[in-house]
Amino acid sequence: MAAVEAGLVPAMSAPEDAARDAPEAAGAGPEAPLLPAGNRLSLHLHPGGCRRLLRLCAQQAPQLLEVDFLQLSGYEDPQLLEAALARLPWSLPHLRSLVLKGGQRRDALGACLRGSLTTLPASLSGLARLAHLDLSFNSLETLPACVPQMRGLDALLLSRNCLAELPAALGALPSLSFLTVTHNRLRTLPPALGALSSLQRLDLSGNLLEALPPEIGDLGSLAELNLASNRLQSLPGSFAGLRALQLCILHSNLLASVPASLARLPLLTRLDLRDNQLRDVPPELLDAPFVRLQGNPLGRPPPDPPSPPGTPMVPEMPRLLLTSDLDSFAVTPQGCSVTLACGVRLQFPAGATAAPVTVRYRLWLPEPRLVPLGPHDALLSGVLELQPHGVAFQQEVGLWLLFVPPRARRCREVVVRTLSDDSWSDLETHLEEEAPQRLWAHCQVPHFSWFLVVSRPMSDACLVPPEGALLCSSGHAGVRVTFPAGATEEPRRVRMQVVHVGRRELPALLGEPEAAASPLLCLSQSGPSSFLRPVTVQLPLPPGVTGLSLDRSCLHLLHRAAPVATWDDITAQVALELTHLYARFQVTHFSWYWLWYTTKTCVGGLARKAWERLRLHRVNLIALQRRRDPEQVLLQCLPRNKVDATLRRLLERYRGPEPSDTVEMFEGEKFFAAFERGIDIDADRPDCVGGRVCFVFYSHLKNLKEVYVTTALDRQARAVRGQVSFYRGEVPEVVPEEAEAARQKRGTAALWMATLPIKLPRLRGCEGPARGAGLSLAPLNLGDAETGFLTQSNLLNVARRLGPDWPAVALHLGLPYRELQRIRHEFRDDLDGQICHMLFSWAERQAGQPGAVGRLVQALEQSDRRDVAEEVRAVLELGRRKYQEGLQHTSLAPRNLASPDRSPSPSPEPAQT
Repeated sequence: MAAVEAGLVPAMSAPEDAARDAPEAAGAGPEAPLLPAGNRLSLHLHPGGCRRLLRLCAQQAPQLLEVDFLQLSGYEDPQLLEAALARLPWSLPHLRSLVLKGGQRRDALGACLRGSLTTLPASLSGLARLAHLDLSFNSLETLPACVPQMRGLDALLLSRNCLAELPAALGALPSLSFLTVTHNRLRTLPPALGALSSLQRLDLSGNLLEALPPEIGDLGSLAELNLASNRLQSLPGSFAGLRALQLCILHSNLLASVPASLARLPLLTRLDLRDNQLRDVPPELLDAPFVRLQGNPLGRPPPDPPSPPGTPMVPEMPRLLLTSDLDSFAVTPQGCSVTLACGVRLQFPAGATAAPVTVRYRLWLPEPRLVPLGPHDALLSGVLELQPHGVAFQQEVGLWLLFVPPRARRCREVVVRTLSDDSWSDLETHLEEEAPQRLWAHCQVPHFSWFLVVSRPMSDACLVPPEGALLCSSGHAGVRVTFPAGATEEPRRVRMQVVHVGRRELPALLGEPEAAASPLLCLSQSGPSSFLRPVTVQLPLPPGVTGLSLDRSCLHLLHRAAPVATWDDITAQVALELTHLYARFQVTHFSWYWLWYTTKTCVGGLARKAWERLRLHRVNLIALQRRRDPEQVLLQCLPRNKVDATLRRLLERYRGPEPSDTVEMFEGEKFFAAFERGIDIDADRPDCVGGRVCFVFYSHLKNLKEVYVTTALDRQARAVRGQVSFYRGEVPEVVPEEAEAARQKRGTAALWMATLPIKLPRLRGCEGPARGAGLSLAPLNLGDAETGFLTQSNLLNVARRLGPDWPAVALHLGLPYRELQRIRHEFRDDLDGQICHMLFSWAERQAGQPGAVGRLVQALEQSDRRDVAEEVRAVLELGRRKYQEGLQHTSLAPRNLASPDRSPSPSPEPAQT
C-alpha cells in the first residue's frame, strides 16, 4: 500500500487553485507527499487524497508512470475530485485499475453512506489501458459518457448507485467480462446489452426490472446471471440461447412462469427460483436436482379475478424483499409487506405505526437459554428477534415463520412462542402450506420480542367462572374436567395438555405384555393453587381394560407435582369411580395424572423411568470427512429414522465410519465432541470451549457442524489415526483423559456416548504439512473490540473454505482484476497460496479502517458463500459477547436488560397460554 503523508495542507478554493499551488506545496520540505510504493497508489484512507494526487501530478514524478492501480475516496470535494481525475490520462498513462468507491462511512444507524461522485470528466476516456473501474456506493444517476468509450474495460462495478437506466452505448465495450449494477433503480435494460460478446458475469439484483429484452439471449459467453430481487413477471424465450450459463439466480421476483428450455441448457448447475409466483413448473425443471423452488405457490388455485370497472381502487401495499446483507428496514404509516432472507414474512397493515419506525431483526442459533421448552415440547425453528422490543403497534402485525413439519403429528399442535412481560406464552397460530414439506406458522403480534416455532401436545383452555364449567380435550375423547359451581370465587383460566402414550411403551419397559397406561394428563391454572370445591377429572381406562373385567388391585393412579420429577401412587388417597370405559376422581389442585394397569406393586420409580422414556429420542452420531479435503470433518447428531437417508445424500461428497450405536437424548440436551489422539480443531470458533465443539440436540433441527482439523504429528512420515468422542453435558473444566473416559463407559451414568475414528492421510510428494505453509502471513486483527475481531486464525479458516470461489469474493471486496491476474500468476499451481495471499493482503490494507469485517461478510454473501458468512458472523458475535461481559465485569457498562441472557429461565412445565 502506498504511504502518502504530507502533513497539513492549506484549504483550496477551487480545482484550478489546487493545480496552480501544487508545485509550491510539493516543494515545502516536510509537507511534500511521499511517492507511491510499487505500482499502487491508495489515497482513499487519507484526508485530502485528491490534493495529494494533484501535487504528485504537478511534480511529474517518474514513479507515477509505473502506477497501474489508483484508489480515491468517494467522499472527496466534487471539484477537487474532478480536477484530479482530469489529470489521470497524462500523469498515469499506464493505469489499469481505478477505484472510486463510497461506503466507507456510516450514519448514526450504521448504514453505509454513498459517496458524492455524480459524474466523471470526459478526459478519462483517454485511459487506454484501464481494465477495471469500480464506482460502487456513489450517487450516479446516469452513467458518465466517458465509460462506454473505455474500450479496454474488463470489469465494471456500479453497485449501490442511483442509476435508472443504462445507455445503449454500453454495448460497445468488446472486452467487458464482468458487470455488476446491483441495488440501483433500473426499470429496463437496453437491447444493446446483448452485444457484450465477452460478458461472463452479470449481476443486476436488487433493481426494479419488470422485463428483459430478448437480446439478452445473445450473451453467448455468459456463465453467471443474477437477477434476484427484481419485479420480473416472465422470461424471454431467448434464454435458450445462453448456452454457456452455469448459474442463474432469479429468486424474489414475480415470475408466474418460466420457459422449459431452461432445463436444456447444457452447462446449467444451479437455477434459483425461490419466492416467486410460480403455480406450475415444466416437469423438466420440477424434477431437476439443481433447481430451487421453495416459496412458490405450486399447485395452488389462481388468485381472484380483477374487480369490474368502476370499483374503487385500493392502493397496493409496498412489498419489500430483503437480501441477507440487510438487518433492518423502515415501516411507514402506509404499511408494507416484508420478506426476510431468513425465511420470515411480516405484514404491517396501514396505520400500524403513527410515525416511521426502523425495524431490526436477527435470527439466533437455538440454545437452552433462548428456548423455553416444556417436558414434551419440540423446537421446530431458530429464534427470531425483532426490535424495537415492547413498542406496541396500533394494529396487530402479521408474522409468518417457515418450518419443516414434524413427522409425528398425532395429538400435537404447532404454535409460535414469544416472550412478553418477562414470561413466555403461546400465540394463536394458523398453519399455511408453502410446499409439501414446508409450512408457515402464522400469528398476529401486538409488539416485537423473541419468537420461535414449537410443537407441543394438544392444548385446551377455558375461563372458569364461579358458576362452574366443563373442559374437554380436543385430542383425546373422554378426557374432561368438570368444575362445579362455587369451585372458584373469581374467574380463573385453566389449561389442559394431554400426551399420547404408545401401546408398546409400557409393556416394553415393564416386561409385562398386559401392562397398559392411559394418556398422560397435565392440568395447570392461574390464580390460587387450590379450588374451593373438589373438581372432577375423567380419564379413559388404559387400552384393553374395561370396568367390568379389570382387577382393581392392578389399577394405579399416579401423580406428579411439578417441579419435582418423582411420581407418587395416590390410588389409596382418592375414591376412584369406574365405568365401563372411564375412571373418575376428584382433586382440589392441579398437577400431572396418569392411570396405569399393571401387576407391579411399587410403580412410582417405574413411572419416572417411563416418563423419561416418553421424552427421549433415539439418535445416532456420525463423523464424516470430505473426500476432496479430509481435514474438513462433518459432525452430526441424527434421529435414528433419518440416518439412512442422510447418509445416502452425504456419501457422494463425504466418507467415514459407520454411525455410532444408538444412544438416547432429551430435547434441548447439551453435548460436545472432543478430538483425540493427536487431532485438534484448526481454528477458533464461537462454539468451541477448550478445543471441544459444543452442541445442543433438537430433534427437528439439523444438529450439524463442519470443522477443520489439524495435527502436530508428522503426516509426511505416516497417516494420523485419531478419533472424535462425544460426551453428554457442557464441556467440564477438565476433560477426562482417554483412560478415564474408557472407565466411565462402563458406568450407568457415563457421560461418554460414542467414539468414531478420524484419519488424516499421509502427505505425499510436495504437499506441505499444512495449507499455505509457504506463505509468510503477518499477524493481524481485523475489526475492533466492540464490533468483534477476526484474528489471523479466523482468516485462515475463511481462506480454507473459499476454494475456487475466491476470485468472486476478491472482486466483491473491490480488488482490481489486474491484481487477481497477478496473484494467479505469482501462485500458479497453488490454489491455497492464491486464496491466502488475496485475503491477507486485502486485510492488511484494511488496518484501522471501520467496517472492514462487514464488507468481508457482504462480499461472501454476494459471492453466494453464505455458509462462510454465517461462520464469520458467529465469530463476531462471540467476540462482541466477550467484550460486553468484560465491560460488565469491570462495571464499565450497564447490563442490557433486553438481552436474551437476562430472559427468564424456562420453566420445566409447558408455557402458559
